[in-house]
Amino acid sequence: MRLPIDPQADIAHRAWVACPACDDARHCATCADRRTCGEHWRYLISNQGPVLHLQCPGCTHTWSLDTPRAAPATAAPTAPENHRRAPEPPTHLHHRRAPGPPARARPRGPGTRDWPWSVAARPLYGRPMRIRIVDAFTDRPFSGNPAGVLLLESAAFPDAERLQEIATEVNLSETAFAHPLPPGGEADWALRWFTPATEVDMCGHATLATAHVLHTTERATGTVRFTARCGILTSTAHTDGSLTLDFPTAPLRAETAPPGLAEALGAEPVSVHDTGEHIGDLLVELRDEASVRALAPDFAALKTHSRRGVIATAAAEDPSRGYDYVSRGFFPGVGIDEDPVTGSAHTALAPFWSARLGRDDLTGLQASARSGFVRTALRGERTLLTGSAVTVIDGELLTAF
Repeated sequence: MRLPIDPQADIAHRAWVACPACDDARHCATCADRRTCGEHWRYLISNQGPVLHLQCPGCTHTWSLDTPRAAPATAAPTAPENHRRAPEPPTHLHHRRAPGPPARARPRGPGTRDWPWSVAARPLYGRPMRIRIVDAFTDRPFSGNPAGVLLLESAAFPDAERLQEIATEVNLSETAFAHPLPPGGEADWALRWFTPATEVDMCGHATLATAHVLHTTERATGTVRFTARCGILTSTAHTDGSLTLDFPTAPLRAETAPPGLAEALGAEPVSVHDTGEHIGDLLVELRDEASVRALAPDFAALKTHSRRGVIATAAAEDPSRGYDYVSRGFFPGVGIDEDPVTGSAHTALAPFWSARLGRDDLTGLQASARSGFVRTALRGERTLLTGSAVTVIDGELLTAF
């Protein structure tokens, strides 16, 4: 793993020796390890100004070289990987260290001067960015659906490739990126969502998580308006700490179950509906709650049946337990085998169950291992999703932008 440059590195540990293949490699006096030129340059941390900042691939010791003292080191290696000259024994090894016993590798980790990374080291890794991990659609940590949230200070998003790299590194079902918009427009913040594999059009739990961060950090009060791929979305905070999202209602269209769906899902569908452009799921009704809870899908096979995934649902076995319907969400098409609690899926579940149960205001339980409740309110072409959120991690992403 790459470690930060230690600006206080003892000069006694600095040494270099020419590579026998191309005269361009380094030798670590701390562990007496020596690598070929290609291996060395993979571990070059920075070449800023007259100093080369290096890391030994053998012991992760870091040190610096003033390039005027080691002129051959200033040039980047130009020899192709397959270039080899007859090895020559190194004759100019310069151990700039005081006489005495061999140097030992300094300890690293908590309790040492290298932990945490020094402020001087951080510029070499990009501008740090605050990141929160928020559990959404739950009022207690380690349940609901975790989402990464990054509030950007810029007036525009970085390139999508960089956002995707960060979301892949965070490796949660969604990571949300938001930046503020000028006052007076139709929205207050621009919002995008990325899974570890791709960008998506709509995400409920990461929107709830973003709104939670905005309110708990006093970046926003009352109602916040977001502009996203699926249009304008709003979030309204309540005195009990819960938040209500205003999302477009999914346009349901009844379909015949495609061949192989029952086998891939592991249960026979009662009905199947398409959920429209922004969600891209199949909403599959099953016989009962027990059937939903018992599902063990073939994710590779399930991936072929919709653009994003499959929402399996059934009426609650006992509504007195606090929920009217149960669901689970499987989204292998976007790199998520099972999502813990899916807000966007409830924009389809709300109209589906409101029509069957005869009520516009319902509560859904997504019965994943983490589970979570989503209160749904059907309002024609809009669906209100209400839930709580908890911040569980607040830290710094050192290599953000």
